[in-house]
Amino acid sequence: MSPSTVGEPLREVIARHGLSASKALGQNFILDRQLLARIAAIPGDLAGQRVYEVGPGPGGLTHALLEAGAEVIAVERDRRCLPALAELQAQFAGRLRILEADALQVDERGEVGEGAHIVANLPYNVGTALLLRWLSGPWPPWWESLTLMFQREVAERIVAAPDSEHYGRLAVAAQWRSTPRLALPVHRSAFTPPPKVASAVVHILPAEMPEGVDPAILERLTAAAFGQRRKMLRQSLKSTPGALDALETLRIDSQRRAETLNVAQFVAIARSLSVAARN
Repeated sequence: MSPSTVGEPLREVIARHGLSASKALGQNFILDRQLLARIAAIPGDLAGQRVYEVGPGPGGLTHALLEAGAEVIAVERDRRCLPALAELQAQFAGRLRILEADALQVDERGEVGEGAHIVANLPYNVGTALLLRWLSGPWPPWWESLTLMFQREVAERIVAAPDSEHYGRLAVAAQWRSTPRLALPVHRSAFTPPPKVASAVVHILPAEMPEGVDPAILERLTAAAFGQRRKMLRQSLKSTPGALDALETLRIDSQRRAETLNVAQFVAIARSLSVAARN
């Protein structure tokens, strides 16, 4: 294995640049290059592919993506990490572009373009907000796939099945027009500093969008239904115009609770409300 494949130990990179993970920025660094290579392999062959990475930190995952042959656009708001990333930029000439910015403020279509893969060890404090941003908007989306590190509990909420502990708004948002899977569990000891909870990588592929559904209406529907998840639908949805009539039309018992409905049933209710809103 060549020196470029192995790379300088990340612990030494971090020490040389005087870096430490910022709790305020939700940072936790992964030092194991073999684990990082496994994460970079989850989307498939990245040779010649564009990858958008959020929160590269000292560049461990960035290095793995570049070694896999990707062209990487990395957005980092922590200026302390920029010198380490600049070294990678020099090593992989022409294949790494660094954006110093807040990922929540980036014009992703403008900066990255269509057809990129998103691969990131997301900062825990903005991970869910970024995911919901990528799952919303025009469809099909600008991205080809999402390969994202989350706290294990968040990952389980994304892939959860109906009538389970973790099933809720996030599961419906992730599953109604995309296909998520839990790709790789990651023990807390893989990070520096170790977080208090386990983590997991989730891989998401866009799917065909159901016809006749307004995404904003589905979002409002699930917010109401799961906002009072222990209540029956007849109570949680009574303030959502047309929802109870839609339940009756679709023969969904209004005495059920939100977590017992599958994604297709939420889509059917949202479609009924969307049709009514257009008429």
